[in-house]
Amino acid sequence: MTTDPTLTPPHGDADPAGTAPSGVRRRSFLHRALVAGAAGAAVGAGGVGAVARADDEPVSARPEGHTIAFHGAHQAGILTPLQRHAVFTSFDVTARDRAELTTLLRTLTERLRFLTAGGVPEPLGISAPLPDSGVLGPVVPADGLTATVAVGASLFDDRFGLASRRPRRLRPMDVFPDDDPEDAWCHGDLMLQLCADHPDTVAHALRDVARHTRGLMQVRWRMEGFVSPPRPSGTPRNLMGFKDGTANPDTGDARLMDQLVWVRPGAGEPAWTAGGSYQVVRLIRMMVEFWDRVSIHEQERMMGRSRDSGAPLDGRHETDLPRYPQDPQGDVIPLDAHIRLANPRTAATADSRLLRRGYNYDRGVRDNGDLDTGLVFCCFQQDLDRQFAAVQKKLAGEPLVDYIKPYGGGYFFALPGIRDSADWLGRALLA
Repeated sequence: MTTDPTLTPPHGDADPAGTAPSGVRRRSFLHRALVAGAAGAAVGAGGVGAVARADDEPVSARPEGHTIAFHGAHQAGILTPLQRHAVFTSFDVTARDRAELTTLLRTLTERLRFLTAGGVPEPLGISAPLPDSGVLGPVVPADGLTATVAVGASLFDDRFGLASRRPRRLRPMDVFPDDDPEDAWCHGDLMLQLCADHPDTVAHALRDVARHTRGLMQVRWRMEGFVSPPRPSGTPRNLMGFKDGTANPDTGDARLMDQLVWVRPGAGEPAWTAGGSYQVVRLIRMMVEFWDRVSIHEQERMMGRSRDSGAPLDGRHETDLPRYPQDPQGDVIPLDAHIRLANPRTAATADSRLLRRGYNYDRGVRDNGDLDTGLVFCCFQQDLDRQFAAVQKKLAGEPLVDYIKPYGGGYFFALPGIRDSADWLGRALLA
């Protein structure tokens, strides 16, 4: 919720030999007919038919709209530029044993692979339930959907025999001095982050996942978020009116991402974690009614930045670097300003930077009549202690704590990516 990146408050069914049962062949024919019809409709309506191939999967009809690759060394939704809408959902895994956990992760992978690619849902049979909710129409658009799956510390209890494979620093979320945690909004066995260009796309994806994994996991808590458009330009603003995420590290710098985001082989972690990343999700309530009564001068000194331009108080442009050595007493940027505490910009703190993906939320009105608004703070890092926890300790008691209240979320470990259509999320963990 601040200007620096460290705040806390199976497709295809060909049967060339004709050996499949007649019912299967009929479903295959109907599926191909639906695909052809959908592609034809796209040509008639928009002048362009969308046909594409994803990795080594069969060709399928796709609606207009962009697709973000599902396969890769790392999961999408981490380095991906912020998408407009998101839903963060924490699940309790109800699978009874390791075999059912394997089924859960395989099913989850299969559904996310389809949803992120888009296409026509596979018919289930004449007497079976419909294969899709229909919320997005007969052809599911990719709509830039990304899905990021992470696991919580509680998954490594004695249910599945995974205790020895727990990521070294994964634990229940720390409670810091200014936190006010609510049990119903904390922790979880599994975190699913869904992001896309439109809110109905993420809602549809979550509904599809919940349907196909029923009996294996159930929702513990969920929070929807949105990113405002840049106003008037540059980084989007949070609900306190300040630009949010200005000082994020450059995601295009692969070497920097290896230093700050990705767990690397031989780093003292279980071997399966290489290519993954520690994820922090924090639900932060903003007391906007009180914030709106504070003078702009005081707001800017708490943040350390100009509200209108996003520039540090000693600069003119959003991307200007604050010149702390020239302001040792904090006469321009106070020593307890959020950006100065969160990122002192010294050689000693360079490796404590992290990558944030913050989303605003608006849940209506609280029981006391206050507006229920805030921030879903999400960040990824290589080391929880060196990065998020270290920064959070520096922020203890900052002036901003009178206007924000962290009350939920959790620590999770984002699984490494999957290489191709034969791979599945969590395979190395359960190997």
